[in-house]
Amino acid sequence: MYGNLAHNIYAQNNIGIESPAKLIEMLYEGVLRFNAQAKKAIKDGDVEKRVYWINRSIAILTELIVTIDTNQGDISLYLEGLYNYEIKLLTQASMEKNIDKLDEVSQVFKGLLEAWRESTDVAK
Repeated sequence: MYGNLAHNIYAQNNIGIESPAKLIEMLYEGVLRFNAQAKKAIKDGDVEKRVYWINRSIAILTELIVTIDTNQGDISLYLEGLYNYEIKLLTQASMEKNIDKLDEVSQVFKGLLEAWRESTDVAK
């Protein structure tokens, strides 16, 4: 009984992921959400949560890097460099408790998310 219930819940949660394009959108949204939590942790002086949330954002960026299709030409090289730079900023933000660097990363991802949504809407 419980196994079947668990399967149904799992299936319901995965219905929203319709395509790889949707997954990228969700990852970008995740970075924004985790950065907001990290910013709050910095303001609250909560070291453990600051590190936790920034590490979550870095984990997303790492996953984005390893899934880049290098056959896509210059854009893949650009994104790899951009993601690595954002990891550097997140690391500095964590070490220095620097909200400005965290905000810089969030601004980049707001732009990426908007551009991604526009490009995937055109493709539909």
